[in-house]
Amino acid sequence: MNKYESVIIINPSLEEEAIKGLITKFTDIINNEGTVEKVTEMGRKKLAYEIQKNKEGYYVVFNFEAKPELIAELERQYRITDEVIKFIVVKNEE
Repeated sequence: MNKYESVIIINPSLEEEAIKGLITKFTDIINNEGTVEKVTEMGRKKLAYEIQKNKEGYYVVFNFEAKPELIAELERQYRITDEVIKFIVVKNEE
C-alpha cells in the first residue's frame, strides 16, 4: 500500500450539504480498498485562473493509503462528477 494525497476543487455554488455529500462519497470510495488518514477542508479560495467560468473553488485535501489500482477508479469518479472542477492525485514519497 502506498500513501497518496489528493486535492479536489469543488464548484463553489453548491450548498454545504451537497459538498459534505461529495466528501463522504469520495472517502467511501477510498475506504473500500484503502484507508483515509485525514480529510482537510480548506474552504473557498480564489482560483489563480478561471475554471469553467468559476473564479472561486471549494478546496478539499484527502490524505490516504491505498493500492495503486484504486487511483484509476478514484480519478474516474472525479471525472464523471460534474461538481468537481479540478483534481490531482500525488503519491507521497516518505
